[in-house]
Amino acid sequence: MTEERCRASALRDAQASLRQAQKMEAVGQLTGGIAHDFNNLIGGISGLVDLARTRIVQQKPQDATSLLDAAEAAIDKAAALTHRLLAFSRKQTLQPKQMNVARQIEGFLDLIRRSIGPTMNVEFTCECPALTIFADDNQFENALLNLCLNARDAMPRGGTITITSHRETSAQASDDEQYVAISVADTGIGMTADVAERAIEPFFTTKPVGAGTGLGLSMAYGFVEQSGGTLSITSQPGSGTCVQMLFPAGPLPAQSEASPAKPGLPHRASVWC
Repeated sequence: MTEERCRASALRDAQASLRQAQKMEAVGQLTGGIAHDFNNLIGGISGLVDLARTRIVQQKPQDATSLLDAAEAAIDKAAALTHRLLAFSRKQTLQPKQMNVARQIEGFLDLIRRSIGPTMNVEFTCECPALTIFADDNQFENALLNLCLNARDAMPRGGTITITSHRETSAQASDDEQYVAISVADTGIGMTADVAERAIEPFFTTKPVGAGTGLGLSMAYGFVEQSGGTLSITSQPGSGTCVQMLFPAGPLPAQSEASPAKPGLPHRASVWC
């Protein structure tokens, strides 16, 4: 029993280390993507302050005040972005809680767009804004970001990333439990059947050396499974790829406020892209 507990503890520690390593790799992608935006913000703030100083010298305090207000707004925007990055990168154990899917994704879209670059178009559609799941919000964002980064890498000439969320019912005839499906679809090169089959294996990657660790999909898969859900991939060469995360649905606001139950997985999950 002692050996089993030691092995289980070592496994949990290894999984936590892998999660943090993958998160820090994602932070590297984030910071590379938003460095240009930070430079623009800093340049804008500097220019506004210089103009405000000129207006003060010209004895135009009202103009100076409006310029300083704009500079303060830009500072607040930069501070909010920095706060989000720090919250995203910090090391922590999984802290699942009831989470509104649409609100979480919409709040994270700005960082996703900054990370993937201007040649990519990101669209988000939500069937029901009230849908909730029971999961760790930071790990959810980490998984979503990695799926979007993979989609970006599959479209070297640019394209569209479509994020969707909708409610789905179990395929079991006697089971009407509800699930929430979050899909990330791209218009990229797609994958062959053998690549798609191995895509969630740790350290498996088709990217060039130094371009990725091969942990993104495997960590997303592990997080979804740990949250009581499942992850599936559909892809065809030349027709893009769709990765779907399926989570047990939490209660809607009109339902009971009790803690959401975590139902078992459906035998089959249909993919909707």
